[in-house]
Amino acid sequence: MRFGPGAIAVLFGCVQIPGASQASTVPEFIDLARDADIVVLGEVHDNPAHHANQAEIVAALEPDALVFEMIPQADEEAVNKLRANGAGEGEVAAALDWERSGWPAFDFYWNILAAAPRAQIFGAEQPRSDVRRATIEGAAGAFGPDASNYGLDRPLPAAEQRFREAEQAAAHCDALPPQMLPGLVEAQRFRDASLADATIWARTMTGGGQVVVITGSGHADKVRGMPALVGHAQPGLSIVTLGQFEQDPGNAEDYDALLLAPAPPREDPCAQLRQERRSAENPP
Repeated sequence: MRFGPGAIAVLFGCVQIPGASQASTVPEFIDLARDADIVVLGEVHDNPAHHANQAEIVAALEPDALVFEMIPQADEEAVNKLRANGAGEGEVAAALDWERSGWPAFDFYWNILAAAPRAQIFGAEQPRSDVRRATIEGAAGAFGPDASNYGLDRPLPAAEQRFREAEQAAAHCDALPPQMLPGLVEAQRFRDASLADATIWARTMTGGGQVVVITGSGHADKVRGMPALVGHAQPGLSIVTLGQFEQDPGNAEDYDALLLAPAPPREDPCAQLRQERRSAENPP
C-alpha cells in the first residue's frame, strides 16, 4: 500500500477526544468533531438524509482532506486536477465512470465534495480483484507487505471471528452458505485497512491536517472498523466517529455519535440473494 513495512509503529488502540460523548444532532456532532485529527462519517449508502448530514458537517469543519470509500485510489489524482480546474459534477462523474461503479447516485457525493472546495481528495476503493483475493488468501495476502501495520497478519480471536461472521451473515440476509463467511470477514478487514491507510496518507500529505472520511457506517465502527486500525498504526491521533443508521444498530457505544434517519423507498435488498440461494440449492 502507501507506506512501506515498518514505517508505522504498531500499538493497539485509538485515542478519543477528551470529554467526547454521544451527540444527538448534527450541530452537536460538529462541536464534538471540530478539533479532531480524523472525523469518520458513516452512512447507509443510498440514504439521502445521511449524505445531507455529511455535507453539512463537512461544510462546517472545512477539513484539509476528504477520504472517500467510493473513489478508487487510482483516480484520486484525476479528481483533484478536475476540481482544481473548476470541473462540474458531470465531468467528475464521467472521469470516475460512476454509472458503472455500483455506487448510488453521484449527486449524493458531489454535494459533499462541493461542501469542501479546498480539501484534497483521497480514494480508498481498491480493485475488485484485490477484494476477491482477500476472500481467498486473507486480508494480509491481498494487502501486501504493509499488512502488519494494521494487524492483518494476526488472526482474530475465535470469539471475535464468530461475531464478525454472524455480522456478515446478517448483512447478507442470512442467505449465504456458512463457508463463505470467513472470506467476507477477511474482505471487510481488507477494506478497513485500505481506508485506514488512505486516511493516514491524507494526514501525511496535508501536513497533519484534519481528515474527514466518508464511508459506510460499518467501517466507521471505532471498535472493529477503520478507526481501530488507524489507532493500531498511529496511536495518539484523536478520532471522532459518526454512525448513521435507519434503526438502532444495537452497538451505539461503538460510535462517538449516532444519528438515525428513515429509510428511503427501496426494493427488498434480500430478495435477490434469497432467490439465488434457492436456485443454488434446487438446480433445475
